[in-house]
Amino acid sequence: MALNKKTVDDFNAKGRRVLVRCDFNVPLKGGEITDETRINAALPTIKKLIGDGAKVILCSHLGKVKSADDKAGKSLAPVAAKLSEKLGKDVKFVDDDNVTGQAATDAVNAMAEGDVVLLQNTRFRMDEETKPEKAGDSFAKELSELADDYVCDAFGSAHRAHASVAVVTKFITEKGGTNAVGYLMEKEIKFLGNAVENPVRPFVAILGGAKVADKLAVIDNLLNKCDTLIIGGGMAYTFVKAQGGKVGNSLIDDSKLDYCKEMIDKAEKLGKKLLLPVDTVAADGFPDPIDNPDISTVVVNTDSIPDDKEGLDIGPETRKIYADAVKSAKTVVWNGPMGVSENPVLAAGTVAVAEALAATDATTIIGGGDSAAAVNNLGFGDKMTHISTGGGASLEFLEGKELPGVISADDK
Repeated sequence: MALNKKTVDDFNAKGRRVLVRCDFNVPLKGGEITDETRINAALPTIKKLIGDGAKVILCSHLGKVKSADDKAGKSLAPVAAKLSEKLGKDVKFVDDDNVTGQAATDAVNAMAEGDVVLLQNTRFRMDEETKPEKAGDSFAKELSELADDYVCDAFGSAHRAHASVAVVTKFITEKGGTNAVGYLMEKEIKFLGNAVENPVRPFVAILGGAKVADKLAVIDNLLNKCDTLIIGGGMAYTFVKAQGGKVGNSLIDDSKLDYCKEMIDKAEKLGKKLLLPVDTVAADGFPDPIDNPDISTVVVNTDSIPDDKEGLDIGPETRKIYADAVKSAKTVVWNGPMGVSENPVLAAGTVAVAEALAATDATTIIGGGDSAAAVNNLGFGDKMTHISTGGGASLEFLEGKELPGVISADDK
């Protein structure tokens, strides 16, 4: 998928006020940022604009804000402090719950070329998330009034038609400004787009996670594109049951059994390999608490899990089969863990897949979310070609959907 959109390299930002939508939705504990991945991912675009002499106005959401009273612990102040440290210059934080109020206007008016301002959490405005047909026009217009040009670099939010992601562009266009994508967006689209539309073959896709329902369109789309589709995680048991297997108390979506049969038939008709677990690590129930390693497990055939047991990870034989399937691949896309990988006893399947990907010379693309966290936590992050910063966005991309944050940028 060629990115035929303007990027930060396609317009002259010198002296111009540039609003940059970043993804600073970082994990916080006691006001401290516990994972800086998303901040680091935004730095190349910010530094480019500072270097060009732009007045850089940053905005982002942080967490879910369900009401005007649900703002505690969701201020972007810690992000401003971390950015100041990483950029080696003061990032002025506008601590105003209205986001675009007088304080923001004053801060922007006082900017010199190369200055950086960070606005407060965009979700502090309840009209950030309104429905696309009336999507936060007032908030989007107010954001546009602070800027001359707009850059979307928030791939993790690019699948949402929110005011600060996709609606603001219409007002920037009206005032004759440029709407571009940043380096992170450009990179995400290049890797995910090429993997799906123009992969070097053999192309292996690995899907995990709990529910089939979350991946319906992805499975369907990837079967058209890949050579081998590997299924793991809780969603595998619905496939196994659809084939007549006994899966005990494992997670099942009975409403999707016919769909799974259809996908198995589709793979056969297209001559694609669809790999399902042959053995399973099972236990009496879901581990509670999740990090309790003292869980008693047994390894059983996936199609004959005892009635009182629940499948919680792929077994040792399956790990070997999946690792072998990856060995000869030239392109691999992975989205979703193979088991309850937060628990060390049930992480072996996810570890095995990560190790197999780390050992291959294929282009390896990790589709955000839980699989990205697993790869990073296991220490394999630097062995992967590309780790997506957006779980939901990468899934929608793999489904073949157009992302609002991408299509609203100007064409070249």
